[in-house]
Amino acid sequence: MAGEPIDLRTHVPHSARIYDYLLGGKDNYPADRSAAHEIIKDWVNLPRSMRANRDFMRRVTRHLAEQEGLRQFLDIGTGLPTAPNLHEVAQEVAPESRVVYVDNDPVVLVHARALLVGSPEGRTTYLEADFHEPEAILASGELRETLDLDRPVALSLIAILQFVVDDRVAADVIGRLMEPLAPGSVLALSTVTADSAPEEVAGGVAAYNARGIPTKARGRAEVERFFAGLDLLPPGVVLVNHWRPDGLAASVPDAHVHMYGGAARKT
Repeated sequence: MAGEPIDLRTHVPHSARIYDYLLGGKDNYPADRSAAHEIIKDWVNLPRSMRANRDFMRRVTRHLAEQEGLRQFLDIGTGLPTAPNLHEVAQEVAPESRVVYVDNDPVVLVHARALLVGSPEGRTTYLEADFHEPEAILASGELRETLDLDRPVALSLIAILQFVVDDRVAADVIGRLMEPLAPGSVLALSTVTADSAPEEVAGGVAAYNARGIPTKARGRAEVERFFAGLDLLPPGVVLVNHWRPDGLAASVPDAHVHMYGGAARKT
């Protein structure tokens, strides 16, 4: 991780640090905290929705490791470390699991070492790369040394697609990421929707956009199109608190959850 000093642009609010602050983390700065307070004036239930999304990541990862038998995970748009991290969930089920984290955020780069502590039986690594450059991700030495693309991989795109506002771009990149993955691979994703609270989410999305963080809320049909050509796992695309819920998820009111999530298998 040594090299040139990294400009974190701490005077500019950043989506990863806003997320970190609203989840109770400490890796954020005054600009992030100020933006967060302004955003939640409109998007009152955003922290609850974020926690529900984090819980979805935990459940879908556990399901893929426990029920689908996946042992390789590619997590793009990692964000700042927030327990439990994906590798902790997967390696609790199967210590031999291998995980590649990908992010292009210098803040995440600074904290990447916290993500690299996995089980001795498995492997966890971090790659600095951009979601919009899938071929570079898949060809990287870090990924090739960690994952075997001849075996199924779980591609995890959790809470990243709302920041890719062009549906055609998002779908194209997803297709380019999934195309070289082996049959049996699974795409798991979540992204913002206004369906459960239209006025609140519209105000919050506008607040993000006003602070230079392009953001888009999508309807169910728009999210379902990201899984085109894949076999959706039950229960399909749903609010994240309804995806194979446990007791905690089932107790969260739908009006407080503003993320659709789903998972689908490549055949």
